[in-house]
Amino acid sequence: MHRPSSPSSGGFRLSPPANCDHHSHVPYHHHSVRQPWRPQLSPNYRRDRPPGVGPPSPSRHRPNFVIQLRLFNSNGRNSKKQETEGLISKLTCKPESFSVFDSGYVVGSLFYQQWVEALQTMVQLWEIRLNNGHFFSPRLIQHVEVSSDKDELNDQLKTLFLGKLRGLLDDELVKKWQKKLEMVLDEIRDVNLSLKKLNKLGDFHELKKKKDGLVKEGDLIAKRIEEFKNGIQCVVDYLEGKGNEDEDSVGVKVGLFRFGRVFDWEKIHCFMRRECRRLDNGLPIFAFRAEILHQIHCQQITVLIGETGSGKSTQLVQFLADSRVAGYGSIVCTQPRKLAAISLAQRVKEESRGCYEDGSVSCDTSYSSNLRFNSKVIFTTDHCLLQHYMSDKDLSRISCIIIDEAHDRSLNTDLLLAMIKNLLHQRLDLRLIIMSATADAEQLANYFFGCGTFHVAGRNFPVDIRYVPCESEGRSSSSMVASYVSDVVKMVTDIHKMEKEGTILAFLTSQMEVEWACENFRSPSAIALPLHGKLTFEEQHQVFVNYSGKRKVIFATNVAETSLTIPGVKYVVDSGMVKESKFEPGTGMNVLRVCRISQSSANQRAGRAGRTEPGRCYRLYSQNDFELMPLHQEPEIRRVHLGVAVLRILALGINNVQDFDYVDAPSANAIEMALRNLIQLGAVTPQNNTYELTLEGRELVKLGIEPRLGKIILKCFHQRLGREGLVLAAVMANSSSIFCRVGTAENKLKSDRLKVQFCHHSGDLFTLLAVYKEWEAVPLEKRNIWSWDNSINAKSMRRCQEAVQELEFCLKNELSIIIPSYWRWNPHIYSEHDENLKSIILSAFAENVAMYSGYDQLGYEVALTGKHIQLHPSCSLLVFGQRPRWVIFGEILSASYQYLVCVTAFDFKSLSALCPPPLFDFLNMDSQKLETRILSRFGSLLLKRFCGKNNGCLHHLVSHVRTECLDDRIGVEVNVNQNEVRLYAASKDMEKVFSLVNDVLEYEYRLLQNECLEMCLYSGGPSVSPSTALFGAGAEIKHLELEKRCLTVDIFHSHMNCLNDKELLMFLERNTSGTICAVHKFSGTGQDSEEPEKWGRVTFLSPDTAKRAAQLNQVEFCGGLLKVIPSRNTYAGDQKLFPFPVLKAKICWPRRYSKGIAIVKCEPTDVATLADDFSDIVIGDRYTRCEPSTNRMDSVVITGLHREVSEDEIFGVLTTVTSRRIMDLFLLRGNAVEGPSTVACEEALLREISAFMPKRNPLGNCVRVQVFQPELKDTYVRATIMFDGSLHLEAAKALDQIDGKVLPGCLPWQKMKCQHLFQSSISCPASVYSVIRNELQHLVNSFRRRKGVECSIEENDNGSCRVKLSATATKTVADLRRPLEGLMKGNIINHEAITPTVLQLLFSRDGVTLMKSIQQETGTYILFDKHTLSLRVFGTSGNVEVAKQRFVKSLLTLHENKQLEVHLRGAALPPDLMKRVVEKFGPDLHGLKEMLPGAEFSLNTKCHCISIRGAKDLKPKVEEIIYESARASGSLNNQGDEEASCPICLCEVDDGYQLERCRHEFCRSCLVEQCESAIKSQDSFPIHCAQKGCGALVLLADLRYLLSKEKFEELFRASLAAYVAGSGGLYRFCPSPDCPSVYRVTNSGAPFVCSACYVETCTRCHLEYHPFLSCEKYLEFKDDPDSSLKEWCIGKENVKKCPVCGFTIEKVDGCNHIECRCGKHVCWVCLEFFGSADDCYGHLRSVHQTII
Repeated sequence: MHRPSSPSSGGFRLSPPANCDHHSHVPYHHHSVRQPWRPQLSPNYRRDRPPGVGPPSPSRHRPNFVIQLRLFNSNGRNSKKQETEGLISKLTCKPESFSVFDSGYVVGSLFYQQWVEALQTMVQLWEIRLNNGHFFSPRLIQHVEVSSDKDELNDQLKTLFLGKLRGLLDDELVKKWQKKLEMVLDEIRDVNLSLKKLNKLGDFHELKKKKDGLVKEGDLIAKRIEEFKNGIQCVVDYLEGKGNEDEDSVGVKVGLFRFGRVFDWEKIHCFMRRECRRLDNGLPIFAFRAEILHQIHCQQITVLIGETGSGKSTQLVQFLADSRVAGYGSIVCTQPRKLAAISLAQRVKEESRGCYEDGSVSCDTSYSSNLRFNSKVIFTTDHCLLQHYMSDKDLSRISCIIIDEAHDRSLNTDLLLAMIKNLLHQRLDLRLIIMSATADAEQLANYFFGCGTFHVAGRNFPVDIRYVPCESEGRSSSSMVASYVSDVVKMVTDIHKMEKEGTILAFLTSQMEVEWACENFRSPSAIALPLHGKLTFEEQHQVFVNYSGKRKVIFATNVAETSLTIPGVKYVVDSGMVKESKFEPGTGMNVLRVCRISQSSANQRAGRAGRTEPGRCYRLYSQNDFELMPLHQEPEIRRVHLGVAVLRILALGINNVQDFDYVDAPSANAIEMALRNLIQLGAVTPQNNTYELTLEGRELVKLGIEPRLGKIILKCFHQRLGREGLVLAAVMANSSSIFCRVGTAENKLKSDRLKVQFCHHSGDLFTLLAVYKEWEAVPLEKRNIWSWDNSINAKSMRRCQEAVQELEFCLKNELSIIIPSYWRWNPHIYSEHDENLKSIILSAFAENVAMYSGYDQLGYEVALTGKHIQLHPSCSLLVFGQRPRWVIFGEILSASYQYLVCVTAFDFKSLSALCPPPLFDFLNMDSQKLETRILSRFGSLLLKRFCGKNNGCLHHLVSHVRTECLDDRIGVEVNVNQNEVRLYAASKDMEKVFSLVNDVLEYEYRLLQNECLEMCLYSGGPSVSPSTALFGAGAEIKHLELEKRCLTVDIFHSHMNCLNDKELLMFLERNTSGTICAVHKFSGTGQDSEEPEKWGRVTFLSPDTAKRAAQLNQVEFCGGLLKVIPSRNTYAGDQKLFPFPVLKAKICWPRRYSKGIAIVKCEPTDVATLADDFSDIVIGDRYTRCEPSTNRMDSVVITGLHREVSEDEIFGVLTTVTSRRIMDLFLLRGNAVEGPSTVACEEALLREISAFMPKRNPLGNCVRVQVFQPELKDTYVRATIMFDGSLHLEAAKALDQIDGKVLPGCLPWQKMKCQHLFQSSISCPASVYSVIRNELQHLVNSFRRRKGVECSIEENDNGSCRVKLSATATKTVADLRRPLEGLMKGNIINHEAITPTVLQLLFSRDGVTLMKSIQQETGTYILFDKHTLSLRVFGTSGNVEVAKQRFVKSLLTLHENKQLEVHLRGAALPPDLMKRVVEKFGPDLHGLKEMLPGAEFSLNTKCHCISIRGAKDLKPKVEEIIYESARASGSLNNQGDEEASCPICLCEVDDGYQLERCRHEFCRSCLVEQCESAIKSQDSFPIHCAQKGCGALVLLADLRYLLSKEKFEELFRASLAAYVAGSGGLYRFCPSPDCPSVYRVTNSGAPFVCSACYVETCTRCHLEYHPFLSCEKYLEFKDDPDSSLKEWCIGKENVKKCPVCGFTIEKVDGCNHIECRCGKHVCWVCLEFFGSADDCYGHLRSVHQTII
């Protein structure tokens, strides 16, 4: 075709105009080119404009050339008119006219008449674009064509592009990376220099790791630069025509790019820009591009292992598409997850935009078996490709398959690999590439005929691995989470404190653990962020945000292991745990449990710390644990139900599933279980030892989903419930993530309340169905808001909708089934559709059936396994407070406990309608259901004793009953608050169970009735047994033991673990024919822990019974020997050994006589001096000798001592005669002498001390004496005297008096010696010590600074401590004890509003939680005495006051809230009342707030109650409103219980208390007043129940609970007085004032020696003891003291009276001179008296002739 020319041109080309620059002519190398494709245009189409573009500016001539400026990506940017006009203004050759458009993909048109101008403009536009001046695509439209024009344009553009390409080889980008390489090389040299120096071993390893990382990084940079240059050179070679003419590859070895024969400058430029981006991005795989392509070209199968972040998923498909190494068919890249396929396809589209034709990259994730292969690169899922394989077994339109994320080893991945393996034999042109981050390359390579593997090195920095095994085991301090969660939080806290800046990433297993960790990690300089799959996109994005001045701490599930890469992570904490779902073929159940990760996962987690810089990974397990981990994650084919896999294998015509060529073969049991389930579903039928698909099975294969879900869809369609079936299948697959329960505890409670409105009484699946139905009815633009308002996961709902749409498409295309868009099922109206849906779900999940056991603690019995498992706490059925008889469940969740999840109720009759019948005997199961029997009217204390400590007795009883009945399901449940016992047993066993339990209850009741307390009338020493009384029911004295016979025995047993308490007590009563009245079982701590075989102590009602019990010693019982011995401590059954603060003093006296020789130790240099000083000195009444010792160099020997001289007397004399230091002194002693018994010594010491103790207190309450039995080798008898610390002055006087004295019965030389160092100690339990440690240490340090004081703290292994004090004065010890006792005794909480009723809240979970929270907030410890209902707070003074205020306020608030609770669950209430309330008033109860303004309401879904904050009169109003809906349904029973009145005051019971025996309720204050009245009046004993017609005795347990210790003691004393007064004179009190001792009246007049005051009393006349005199004579003598003397004088010749004063004189021997006390000298012969002795003697000589 010829271009028309003007006449002046003569047919020649016109010269360019003056305004056009001249360019040198570029020679044209002609070669044939393929004609470009041209569109078919309509006849009226004008070549000067594209379709839809307006006409050019008016011109006289039609333009010959039009240059259109098109958007590079019509979807990517909007037209900018100013930018277009600015570009046109820069052009050298101005167009004759141009048009600029505001919309469309053509933004401007330039009109030219001259070719030269158009040519020059095209070249200039490309030049500007190559220099990044614009991003428009210039397109030339020629209305006048010359064949050479295009060649001329290509030649000029080729020159332009070649210049640009060659410039890129040495561009700034290359220089930047070369400079980076030089920096790395310099750093390597510096490290090498450091390595040559002398380094510590740890530093050397760090430097070595750093060098290895730098070398690796340098190699990658160098290879990337080289690969970039190779890629640019390939484009240069193409432009220079060095490639093959027939579109063959261009480049080194294997061509990197394939271009067409026609130059596509747009595509070439896009290739250039993408190469630059690849170099700048620095993905490791880019460095290995040529090597990878060469291997793929040479091998049919390649296993490519690339670390996470290497770029393999996005780059390899582009490498293959660029080079066409894999052929001309489609390149299919599969992903395990749909979202991953979609996101990767979008990413590759963006990266390769302009490099390929439009539509060359696509994503297809539909369920259909017919994929469209009209794209060069297709991303899809393993599942979708498998579905396509079922219809196209040759995969004819695919040339290359890339299996990505093979490390997931999903079920579809393994099946796909197995099927492709067989196909590779038939299609040699098919390429297979298996890509993974951590997969076992060797296993995959061996499976695929030993194919080659290629490893792509990552860009990770070195990671320091540190193994920090967890010290804790089992559960943490928190019962909510496992111990490893607490360990993770602790490790993160330590890292944050100790390590430098950098993000911390910690791996946990679940959403709950992540949220718990975020709540419990606290640091003002860090922010804790959660990361798990249930977060919204916005919430997940928070981990990528930087927080100024704060360290990011991310607690994540394994979603952060491979799916997401978080920049800036420097520290990783690996718990080593993961939550994994696994199908157990043995049970046929899916179980979700926490287990150990694999080594590859551990390495993946560690690698997260080395993305941007060297990092550190803390593994909370040992290296040995790591080595024991499996190398790789177990393939899914071994972890899931194989139903869909077996279906597909059978659909391929492989009838023997066991022989299928698996990558990892599943167990034979798993295959058998899958076949059995498929037969149950009707999908497979057995035929001649093989299996064949049924028609329904083939339909399930085409659906391609889990067979049980497919069964639901198909059966629902047949029941005209097609829409419901699709939604059921979709929501069941996403059941765990639809309800969004995240955030704080308050947010979770809000989510629970919002869920109630959707809960369906048929179970979880119906609840999810209702959620979807309501969500679908919401307008599209409002769904996200609706989801947020109702705490629904919008992402999960969209996922369900997509699944529904895909299933609809699949049903329509594969099975020609049209699913209606309408619903037939209504969640608010129960209809036949509910029954049909239940039957359909049952038919699909017939093996997942469970029956309610009848016992809440057991839960549901799984039909196939017989295991008992509870419903998950989130189960919708629990909202209605009912447990249906039969349920179907989706799977079993196994964490700390096992739970049934996704539960749906169904009717028993549906089981019999199943075809084929279920695999279990449901009729037998139904017959074995447990029944319930309730035993009531028991006292709380009786039930507590029935249960035993930590429910030990109850557990033993249950074990015994189960053994007797051979049924491990039997249960006994005790509800102390409701005073009832529930029995759970099968009907055939119920009577036996009732009999066994009732026997134990009756025995406990008898024990409680007979219970007595062995009370001491006074206190004695450890060896002095006081008189005791048994104080029992009715506050009566049941037995008075004055003869100090034993009532209590200590029980020992050689096999404590085999001993049952109840059996032991029954054995004792049976063999002694007596009654037990008190039992004290030792806990095995403290002093008793030294006797591990000691069971406890038993008190009998009579000493004879105790004696018979002691005769059972060494009797065989319960597999061991029983040891029964009289108790050594028979006093004060419940009193402490030392009821007063103890002040100890030690005394001793010698038991060996002195040999008269003393050894004095001194300094060796002083021996000679001392020998001289001590010579010839008088010690005692004797002269002594002293000489140096011949045996010791540091001693002198003193001899000649009197044997009665003590060491103290010798020391006192020696110190007066020498100034030298005496280091020690002791006497040499001989054999031991017999002395009084320890008991006699104790009594003697008490006698000596009693004179100094206050008379107002019984001696036993002031002082205790303990004399220790000496060993054979002991020189001294030692004793300890323990005084009441408040009597320190009296103690000092007493000790001074007895120092140096001799006890009666001892020899004169056995003088007592008091140690002048007084000791005391105070014990502090661990819980108290932990909060007062610092203050106690400060106090002890202040004591140590005092002179003569020693103080120390001894810490025990259990965390407790003992403070030991010693001082030289008793007052000092007392002064020291006082502040210690104040600190350790704590501060009593006394508040008038804290009544016993309020304190009952502390027995509840809310009360315990409140107490713990206040303790944690204030740093204190609160002790709650459950017996006396008293409270003490321990801690520093400031903290104690804060704790008391907060505790009182919080407890009263809790009490008020409990008082203002309206319960929505009960026997008289409908089960769906809570849902009705939510539907009527809203989840936040705003309807109630509108009706009752000014009040606050909150719904507690777990407790089924409404809490009210406001006036107390609101409660009845709310109850009336709430229960109105129940009354309307006719399901509310009206109960009109009258308020109970107190039988004593006849008023309404206030602060009620129920008596243990008869359960009658009284005011607590009235019962106390009744006891106080009995104290004042002796006629009130015994104390009876005041209820009319009752008369039951008030049990001892009630008395101890009602009265304080002081009042209880007063009651005992009053009862004792009443007992003595009512004894008819049989007993009397000791005549000493205030003495509590009692003695028995006798006729013999035997003496009574009071052990309390040591007064001797005649038991007949009750006066002082009068030996040798009858009571009558003693009374006579007592009235007339002289009469006894007169009677005594009768008949005695040696007795006469003084003639002067009449004084009676008895002459024993001697002379006859007697001096009377009146001073007169009397002659005994004649009774004449004289004034002096000489006169008397003269008289005797003169008158009587003799003085004798």
